Amino acid sequence: MTVQTVTPKRPFRGKPRGRELDPNRLEGLRELLGDEREDATLRRRDLLIEHLHVIQDARGHLLLADLRALAAYMNLPMAAVYETATFYAHFDVIHDDQETPPALTIRVCDSLACQLAGAEALKAQLEANVDIEQVRVLRAPCMGRCDTAPVAEVGHHHVLFATQESIATVIEGAHFHPATVDWQRLDDYRREGGFALLRACREGEVTVEALMDAMQQANLRGLGGAGFPTFKKWTFVRQEAGPRYCAINADEGEPGTFKDRYYLERSPHQFLEGALVSAWAVDAEALYIYLRDEYPALHGVLREAIGELEAAGLVAPGYIVLRRGAGAYICGEESAMIESLEGKPGKPRHRPPFVAQKGLFDQPTLVNNVETVYWIPMIWQRGAEAFASQGRHGRVGVRSFSVSGRVKHPGVYLAPAGITLSELIDEYCGGMADGHRLAAYLPGGASGGILPAAKANIPLDFDTLQEHGCFIGSAAVIVLSDQDDLRGVATNLLAFFADESCGQCTPCRVGTEKMLTLLERNEWDAGLMTQLSQVMIDASICGLGQAAPNPVLGLLKDFRGELAAQNVIVKG
Repeated sequence: MTVQTVTPKRPFRGKPRGRELDPNRLEGLRELLGDEREDATLRRRDLLIEHLHVIQDARGHLLLADLRALAAYMNLPMAAVYETATFYAHFDVIHDDQETPPALTIRVCDSLACQLAGAEALKAQLEANVDIEQVRVLRAPCMGRCDTAPVAEVGHHHVLFATQESIATVIEGAHFHPATVDWQRLDDYRREGGFALLRACREGEVTVEALMDAMQQANLRGLGGAGFPTFKKWTFVRQEAGPRYCAINADEGEPGTFKDRYYLERSPHQFLEGALVSAWAVDAEALYIYLRDEYPALHGVLREAIGELEAAGLVAPGYIVLRRGAGAYICGEESAMIESLEGKPGKPRHRPPFVAQKGLFDQPTLVNNVETVYWIPMIWQRGAEAFASQGRHGRVGVRSFSVSGRVKHPGVYLAPAGITLSELIDEYCGGMADGHRLAAYLPGGASGGILPAAKANIPLDFDTLQEHGCFIGSAAVIVLSDQDDLRGVATNLLAFFADESCGQCTPCRVGTEKMLTLLERNEWDAGLMTQLSQVMIDASICGLGQAAPNPVLGLLKDFRGELAAQNVIVKG
């Protein structure tokens, strides 16, 4: 007798898995963002991060119910919306079993410059004295104001040279909005000859070839860190079939860097002209500007400045697209920035292909730094030779140095390329801060390595520091003194990299955490640290993991005596 087994049918699932969509939440989104049923462009994937910002600004946080509604609104999987929202530090995702955060958040910068200025003690004071039911206190990475350390952000208002008293004053006055910026308006910029170059380019008076030749003679290079010659980058993008795009990376998250903010706050139209000329040079379909979220006042400045250009007929409405970062250092890397512009987590892409071949929306894309394009109108107006003739010690051009740490007058200084640290401190920064003696310096921010005072006479420029295990990067110079704890410096930098790793590749994700653990020991195993560093350098996908070990390698190479004096034993 044959026994036939019958597999019971699975009950019909009439509803999708997961939590049900709250229709009231969806209607609330339509009131906030617009009705996607009437305007299908609101569903575009590249608007996801912009929509998340609008919801966060309105609610103060992101409930999972809002994310579910947004997934339905944009016709995206909930997993994609959740992954993107949780990737970025500035989005507060609140799970169903969690309480909503207090209405007011104080963020205390914990970058190296702020740590040197007492940020850790400030955060402890605030935590001990605020009403935790009304205010929360968080650590935050570099806010791009290292010359005014320590810095705290109350709501969206940045408190410079922050103290517990000055923060209390801001809270009492309910001054939670960005400070006003006094910037050069369009009419004033045009009276100085502004937008003459853009007009000449569009009318055929200046050719792309002539402009590229001027950039080559001026030795204009990428000033965001890589230092790639600008004219070559334009050439590579122009070789690719269109349509093409131009994207400006204004996400300067390197600790110690604040030069882009300095220039944008003073002359946004000079920057915009340079950006538009760059877009013209590659015949770009659109110009995207990716501005870090830590610069809320500049978002308002650039929106107004772009509005002035559109009203004056200098640019077609919508040609310049201003996008807002969300607190991810990794988006300073060009392919990660492009991923973010497309509304995704900012994870670097594997290369090739390079972004000049397949970038934004899978099209050839020119990516330039803010300061790079800022100089283009001035180079053309004054001549390439005037720009190139200002170097020292055999170097060519000028550099904008963001100087912070133990000097009398931190700030942004436009100085000859090739200037030494000693010259920079003495001639521009007023010398070392009172009671401090130069002990070390970071020539290129957190990732640029660390050098001893004995090497303060090396010319600071591209290609001059590599033999010493360092690079100039964005020229973020952080000056350390004999009063600073070198292990504290190293752990601060590695904690930053560990926190900012996108997690995509194991050498970076695990390597930064492991290195931080090794640094926290009283006894350092130089062989193990060096081996770990080499794995990170060789195998990490992008510059974050590749450069993260640089300060550790510098300390092992040049600071063993100083480490021993600070009770750190180095073996091997």
